[in-house]
Amino acid sequence: MINQNIASPLQVQKSHGASLWQKIAPKFEAVVGKKGVVQRQEELLTYECDSLTSYRQRPALVVLPRTTEQVAEVVKICYENQIPWVTRGAGTGLSGGALPVENCVLIVTTLMNQILKVDLENQRIIVQAGVINNWVTQAISGKGFYYAPDPSSQTVCTIGGNIAENAGGIHCLKYGVTTNHVLGLKLVIPDGSVVDVGGIISEMPGYDLTGLFIGSEGTLGIATEITLRIIKTPEAIGTVLADFTTIEAAGDTVTHIISAGIIPAAMELMDGTTIKAIEDVINTGCYPRDAAAVLLIEVDGLAVEVESSKQQVAKICQQNGARNVIIASDEQRRIKLWQGRKTALIALGYQSHYFLQDGVIPRTQLVAVLKEISALGNQYGYCIANALHAGDGNLHPVILYDHAIPGAFKQVEELSGEILKLCVRVGGSISGEHGIGADKKCLMPEMFNHIDLDTMQWPRLAFNPQGLANPGKMFPTPPTCGEAAQAQKMGRFSDLEVF
Repeated sequence: MINQNIASPLQVQKSHGASLWQKIAPKFEAVVGKKGVVQRQEELLTYECDSLTSYRQRPALVVLPRTTEQVAEVVKICYENQIPWVTRGAGTGLSGGALPVENCVLIVTTLMNQILKVDLENQRIIVQAGVINNWVTQAISGKGFYYAPDPSSQTVCTIGGNIAENAGGIHCLKYGVTTNHVLGLKLVIPDGSVVDVGGIISEMPGYDLTGLFIGSEGTLGIATEITLRIIKTPEAIGTVLADFTTIEAAGDTVTHIISAGIIPAAMELMDGTTIKAIEDVINTGCYPRDAAAVLLIEVDGLAVEVESSKQQVAKICQQNGARNVIIASDEQRRIKLWQGRKTALIALGYQSHYFLQDGVIPRTQLVAVLKEISALGNQYGYCIANALHAGDGNLHPVILYDHAIPGAFKQVEELSGEILKLCVRVGGSISGEHGIGADKKCLMPEMFNHIDLDTMQWPRLAFNPQGLANPGKMFPTPPTCGEAAQAQKMGRFSDLEVF
């Protein structure tokens, strides 16, 4: 077992009073300027949660650096004064990964928004952590290139946040997630040192520290500059929309398309609840309101290949009971078809409070798991909408509820946990792209035994031995949910407010 006899972040926090912040704030201001430090309580409210708004905690102060050197100096001040810190990009995360802890410094990277170098000949681009995902493609699209990972929040989420959570997106079925498109990282580790991992070529000798860091959710340090792989824009793209009278037929179609040897660039499934919300709020006019499910399938590549694949996809959809099949090749029609999928969560959120999850299952279990999710919703008395990356089995069940009803959120949390446990039972995972954060850390023992979890602590202790970087995230502390719940009842930790 690993010896973890280090002061917990909360023990460190409790030793800090108001006098500490009066003393420390000028040090941060000397690094980033007065405008780069947020201290007023009403302004700090902006930063008390990420997009998982059910959990809230106000930071002691916020620091907004602009360069790697400033980040390093800010982290050194925290290290020297034993102050816990959390990194935040645009705050679009959905697992509480950027949730502050009590009496922490929140290091926000949104002002680190420079594209540093474009190298089209070698198909790479170097950006600061605060660059918006979609800005990368905008910077190079005129030259015939793009950046493949495309979360639904790509118009607002940052590359640094994508690195922390190993974000995926609609096109990850064919092109992979963030880790498949990162060549190198400049890092500030928890003692304030600056290190470079990876490089500007695909294969580097030594340990894969780049791979280790991606998806570490800010617990190993801060990525400040990122070297990304960019790819050529395909010669042709075709999008197929098929609607079905049952969600089972749509799910079976997913399996049959992959079994036919076709690897779409994207394959998304939305159920009837999601379709109605989209048409009520966004009014795309693309999705039939009476459909039980729709599949949105995109193929790309050489023109002759795309023409063949989209016709084959359409035929498989029809063979599996699709009522209508629409094939779109022109750009405007394709954009309109995708508009609804990209705004599905906005549409659902416009109509109801929701709790979104992010489990992964084998494709062959898709129909059975969707049935079980529906049954769980009925058991708990909540409607569950589904909009998922069907091609790679990444589910996004959206539990709709009214948070004004006493006890509703507690029930929703329990239902959410049951859905993720179901994913694990069928051979899947509790997260595909949203990360573990504060939300799912108590479910880690569902996937890993105590030896597994203990082994995972070794890198964290090597990079972050004092536990100052994003404390309380990813791993259960105490080790099981039952122990954690008991500790919370006894008031042994209070890093989260639950609303």
